[in-house]
Amino acid sequence: MTRMASDPNLPPTAANDGETIGAPMSAEDRYFNRELSWLAFNDRVLEEANNEAYPLLERLRFLSISGSNLDEFMMIRVAGLIGQVRSGVSETSIDGRTPRQQLSAINSRVDELEQAQQQALATLRPLLEEEGIHITGEDRIDDEAESWLRAYFLDHIMPVITPQALDPAHPFPFVANGGIGALFNLKRQGTGSKLIEMVLIPSALPRFIRIPGDEAIYVAIERLVCRYADLLFPGFEVLGDGVFRVLRDSDIEIEEDAEDLVRLFRSAIQRRRRGQVIMLEIDESFDPEAEELLREKLGLSQAAIATTEGMLGISGLSEVVEEERPDLKFPSYSPRYPERVLQHDGDLFAAIGAKDIIIHHPYESFEVVVDFLRQAAADPKVVSIKQTLYRAGNQPTLINALIEAAEAGKSVTAVVELKARFDEEQNLKWAGELERAGVQVIYGFIDMKTHAKVSMVVRKEDEGVRTYCHFGTGNYHPVTARIYTDLSYFTADPALSRDAAKLFNFVTGYVEPQRMERLAISPLTLDDTIMANIDNEIALAREGRPATIWMKMNSLTEQAMIDKLYEASQAGVDVVLIVRGICCLRPGVPGLSENISVKSIIGRFLEHSRIYAFGNGEPMPGDKAKVFISSADLMERNLHRRVEALVPIINPTVHDQVLDQVLLANLLDTQQSWLLDGETGDYERVEHDTEGFNCHEYFMTNPSLSGRGEALKQGGVPKLTLRKETQ
Repeated sequence: MTRMASDPNLPPTAANDGETIGAPMSAEDRYFNRELSWLAFNDRVLEEANNEAYPLLERLRFLSISGSNLDEFMMIRVAGLIGQVRSGVSETSIDGRTPRQQLSAINSRVDELEQAQQQALATLRPLLEEEGIHITGEDRIDDEAESWLRAYFLDHIMPVITPQALDPAHPFPFVANGGIGALFNLKRQGTGSKLIEMVLIPSALPRFIRIPGDEAIYVAIERLVCRYADLLFPGFEVLGDGVFRVLRDSDIEIEEDAEDLVRLFRSAIQRRRRGQVIMLEIDESFDPEAEELLREKLGLSQAAIATTEGMLGISGLSEVVEEERPDLKFPSYSPRYPERVLQHDGDLFAAIGAKDIIIHHPYESFEVVVDFLRQAAADPKVVSIKQTLYRAGNQPTLINALIEAAEAGKSVTAVVELKARFDEEQNLKWAGELERAGVQVIYGFIDMKTHAKVSMVVRKEDEGVRTYCHFGTGNYHPVTARIYTDLSYFTADPALSRDAAKLFNFVTGYVEPQRMERLAISPLTLDDTIMANIDNEIALAREGRPATIWMKMNSLTEQAMIDKLYEASQAGVDVVLIVRGICCLRPGVPGLSENISVKSIIGRFLEHSRIYAFGNGEPMPGDKAKVFISSADLMERNLHRRVEALVPIINPTVHDQVLDQVLLANLLDTQQSWLLDGETGDYERVEHDTEGFNCHEYFMTNPSLSGRGEALKQGGVPKLTLRKETQ
């Protein structure tokens, strides 16, 4: 269902009788640009590399993450804008900018961000050196290390790399997306003839080579190739060299009338590897003649070209982060297994059947989710399992559970989403393995992603057939579940079970549900449900009753939803938004959004859960508040072009955990929080004293409410309140 966003040229406020108040606002004054807001988010990620409160290798990790984030932004968002410019698209963004205007603004911000990344690396290098870790530490190479490196190059690198002459007799070699290479300007010693050679670094080789020894000396592989050019090109003099890196358009376009979706994606993945060059990075010492040839052969009419004074491919630093130095990393943390499940001797169906339970990842183990499927596979009473798979990662634990269930004779259906960006190839692999085991694999809609995270287990019990459900805010991914904060909700509620069955029928058979009892799904009813709850708070505010909205999400970009929140602010509703990433809403603007505040939390874990809470006529947090968890952010794609789930939380204990514990702790956080300035779009760190409140530390040290079971009677969880910022 599509809702038209309100006209951004309308006045920001309107009186109840329709008389307008205030001057019209431009789109630029009313909204932030989506792409620039994302770059501001990556700025915050990068700032954690400069956070002196963090251990050094964790700071390096944040620097690496900011690099991989920026790579993906260039390959997807910038590539899309370049494509729009090339096609003559003039449609404007939410803030009124054309694709060309957005690219101009993005380019200057990307330049600033890349310079800040190099500065962060320059700051970290001497600090790491004091701890015995040297990055591209060629100055630390003594005779013994030189001998080892030379032998390593001859034995492990030289047999793998392939020098390629660049002349009319040889076709220009293909440079893969993210590929790093070196160009050499050579002169033959006998004849004086000149030649330019290219050496591409295979992705199978490590980015950094660690020299054996107590001190950790890492040499970038591209520097090693340049260092031993004499071994590669005997009989030549090296006149100059240079290292480069290429990023390509990595988006996949889907034909809506495709007859074979699997074949389409296999060919699309191949095309993506050869996408148009979006960005060329070269080091500052690049040989001029080699650079001119490289620019010509790559065809860079639309690409950005960046000359880097430091290191290319900042994301590669993730290899150095793996150095075995626990003293330079966050203290290790082992997720808890819920006590209430253990009180039922590990029987998840008994625990869920007795009472709803919510698992807070990564503080509570993702093994609970895997065990849910493992137990279903082994349980003779289970007759059917249905499962959505958006991102399952490359670890087969969950896939194996589904395969075991199918091999045990159970009816197993897996909705595998092929359009999960950068996971398409892995998902195709899992789909093949599942089908071979007898799982019924469904690929869902061609024109919509199935992003909802839902499992259904149907079980024959003495009292009759009973359905157990899992609803998640994050992916069924065992690796990211150790890093992302997400919620896993287990319930045997009959109404939610019936709704989950309808959701699966919608995806597998395109049977649009006529009536849902509790669940709301996009693109059908999810946005209407959230809008209706905002409207209820608006009505309460106009009656003079308490009216509050708390929302936590990753991104807020949908224009109609932003306009509705503006309307709520103007009616006097207190709106508090926790938006980790992109936010196109301008908070705190007089006459528009003075009752809205926006904060972003960036810390040890990646905030990923989506929670929507409405006061419902009482001060927040309150027992009567309406609370929902969801797989959906408030973005146009989530609300209108994806299958998503919005789950109401009714069970009192789970309600308290989500509202009074998870959401409230995020609101109270001071140590990891940033506040958005509605005028400038800048984010400022929340000021706090040395004590402060860190929501990640709170969750690491305090078990969740619904997972404690009988243990709650022996010792409660520290109560959080809005009137103080420490537990």
